[in-house]
This record gives sequence, structure tokens and C-alpha cells, in this order.
Amino acid sequence: MMKKLCLWVFLGLFSSAGFAQQAALNNSTTPQPERPVDGYYKKSNIAEAKVTPYANLREVDVMYAKRVWREIDLRDKMNRAYASPKARLIDIIMDAVMSGELTAYDAASTKEDPNGDKFTSILTPQQAMSKFADSVVVPEFDENGQQIGSHVEAGEFNPDSIIKFRIKEDWIFDKQRSVFEPRIIGIAPLVKVTAAGQDLGEQPAFWIYFPEARHIFVTKEVVSRNNDATGLSYDDIFMKRIFASYIVKESNPDDLRIKDYAQGIDKLYESERVKEELLNFEHDLWSY
Repeated sequence: MMKKLCLWVFLGLFSSAGFAQQAALNNSTTPQPERPVDGYYKKSNIAEAKVTPYANLREVDVMYAKRVWREIDLRDKMNRAYASPKARLIDIIMDAVMSGELTAYDAASTKEDPNGDKFTSILTPQQAMSKFADSVVVPEFDENGQQIGSHVEAGEFNPDSIIKFRIKEDWIFDKQRSVFEPRIIGIAPLVKVTAAGQDLGEQPAFWIYFPEARHIFVTKEVVSRNNDATGLSYDDIFMKRIFASYIVKESNPDDLRIKDYAQGIDKLYESERVKEELLNFEHDLWSY
């Protein structure tokens, strides 16, 4: 009787282990009715993640505010994750824009919006895509093979050509919570612009509204060189400020960019001065 009891306990444990292993590792040798999991566990934390909202902010509680524009260079070692072929930031943005999940806003300067970053004019997905590719002239032929005209089409988009992003953000001191924090307002991919043979430098292709983009970014995992299980989404690395950047403009009465009054190495010094000024503001709020 004792031997039979031990045998049944052994068989029960063996079958339980087998079921647990099959559920986790899927070692079945028979064809599966569903697509197999690519790995030994199903990644669902990020895919099903939801945006953590900002703390409520009232205008009456804003004791200090400063707007700055900064640029992220993907060639910087710290920013390589944003250019990974497995999960490029520009690919995530464009996939969402082309599918209608994300709105692209025109970055062209107007009388009402000289900087072109107030999210005033919406671009169609096709218009947004055309900002990246040079136009090409495509000939048109009749049924006899004779050219009868031509039309202009956008060329092919190369995501590797996008190496910089511009960020517009507000630094705010909330006296209700005694917190000094940055809040990103918009992100723009930068493209090289030429006009009449003159190089105009890098300009925003279009702007996206960051609070809207967060709902896309929160479900997109960041790729790391050192660890495949980062547990971080694009929303996480923006909110945690995991990027290297430099300031190109701060709000000022004359609406000047740093490059309008500083050249060469002086631009870097001025960028660092603005950054240090922001840090010192928070430091000077408290007495030790």
C-alpha cells in the first residue's frame, strides 16, 4: 500500500512538472496551432503598459517657468538606443503617424507662429513623410512608350539619415508640491534643409505633441547593448531623462537662438551656462 502511494505521489509531481514546463517552455514536439512565443517567457509588461499621468498643475501654483529647446544627437554614445535598428525612435514615430495614431504638426514659420512649434497646422501622413525624402521627377509615358509628361514624387525615406531630434520643454517650479521639474512639450526630428543652393542647416521636419506621443512610447521597449531585459519603454527614458543633450535656445525677449549671438566653442559655453542656471535655481530655493 505504501509503495502504491509513493508511486502515485511521484507520478503526480512528474506530471505537474511536465505541465509547468510545457506552459513555460513549450517543449511539445507536435505542431502548434498558434504562433510560438519567441523566447522562454511572454513579454507583456511593456506591451500592455499605460501612461502614468503627470501630477496636476495649476497656474496659480507656478512660481517660476522657463522654456528651453535642446537637441539630442544620436551619434552620442549615450543616445545609441534611440537609433537601434530594432527599435528606432524615428521608426516608432513614423509608424504611428502613418497609421493615424499620432499627429504631425507643420514646423513652417508663420506670422502667428514664427518658430513653427505651436502645433497649429496638422500635416497628413503623406505630407509628414514627404518632409524626409528628396523629391524625384518621374516621367510619364503613353501606350506607345512616348514620354508625354512627368510628375514629382517623394523619394525613398532612409531612417538612418535622422541623427538629431529637437525637444521643446518647460522647466516649472510648482510651489504646491515644492517641486522643480521639466515637462517635455514637443519633439521634432531634424532634417538638413537647402534653398537655392544654400545650406540652411538642420530644421525640424515636423513637431509631435509629447503628451500624445507618450501613449505610443509607453508600449515600445528600448533596446540596450548590455541587457535584453531592460524593462524600459521609450516613455520611461524620456521621463527619467536618460539621454544626452545640449541646449540650443532659452526663452528670451528677443527670441534669439544661442547660435544667433554665440559662435564656435562659445555656443557650448552658453549652453552649459543656461543648464547651470536652471540647476542653480533649484539649489537656491533651499537653505541648508
